[in-house]
Amino acid sequence: MPDTSHSSLLEKTIERFLFHSQYEKNLSEKTLKAYATDLEQFADFMKNQRYICSLPAIFAEDLKQYVKSLSRFQPKTMKRKMATLKAMLNFIEMEDDDFINPMRKLRISIKVPFLLPPVMDSMEVTSILTTLYREKNACSGTTGYRYQEIVRNIAVVELLFGTGIRVSELCSLHLAAVNLHNGFIKVYGKGGKERVIQICQDAILDALHEYQRLCLPSSRQNTFFFINRQGNNLSSQSVRIMIKKLALRSGILKPVTPHTFRHTFATLLLEEGVDIKYIQTILGHSSLATTQIYTHVSAAKQKVILKDFHPRKSIMVPFSKH
Repeated sequence: MPDTSHSSLLEKTIERFLFHSQYEKNLSEKTLKAYATDLEQFADFMKNQRYICSLPAIFAEDLKQYVKSLSRFQPKTMKRKMATLKAMLNFIEMEDDDFINPMRKLRISIKVPFLLPPVMDSMEVTSILTTLYREKNACSGTTGYRYQEIVRNIAVVELLFGTGIRVSELCSLHLAAVNLHNGFIKVYGKGGKERVIQICQDAILDALHEYQRLCLPSSRQNTFFFINRQGNNLSSQSVRIMIKKLALRSGILKPVTPHTFRHTFATLLLEEGVDIKYIQTILGHSSLATTQIYTHVSAAKQKVILKDFHPRKSIMVPFSKH
């Protein structure tokens, strides 16, 4: 039977860790939500399956059974949930001298299959942009909401492809962070890290200028750059739905998401010979290893390079047959 006299001790430990994560580490709302979900599930398992309601009562065997219970999830989700638990246990170990971390007794290896990020080629990006501008030109007037919506969607797509920013970064972009006069935006990425991205293409600046002129009232309370019909900040989900429908109208059958534009942006820059360290900075990756996934992406480009530029092409061997 559960030890009901200590039924709240584990929950209080989780609250301590979440407080630390929010106010001392200043983690994002998305990360905090994931932490809370993962740790609530962990507490439920310990209470209902192992009859444990306090952290010091948890041993390595209990953690092994918890890992086993996670096998119903995808490997990536399993790995995240264990990383969350490890973060909390490490925090408690640092805070409480008497706490013995049961995770130290485990050697858990969760294999996550490597999946290449989906990308579009330049023709597919052209098709999407062509669809948007064609729909804009087909509007009968420039004052209706439909026209303004298309103008906003053009600005969204141009900025996603033009800068490689995450959809969460785009939707949380503030007016004060967009400087169209000097051509740059300030983006706050994971962990609240700020980076400045230059906008050097006239087509992108023109799209943003038109959106700002038509769709952003000068006297409004909302401080977000991208807004919906009600004047509230545009949600990530609405951007995903818009792009999914747009891709279908453009004749692209493979899945296209806002993140596809980020992957495409990085891949096409790499194919143009841009140093991967510059791409890392623009994308806001803290580790170069994260950016290096793009070196595996373009098999087609690799084939062109090895076919047209391989030194063996210019080496002629006597008596060899061609």
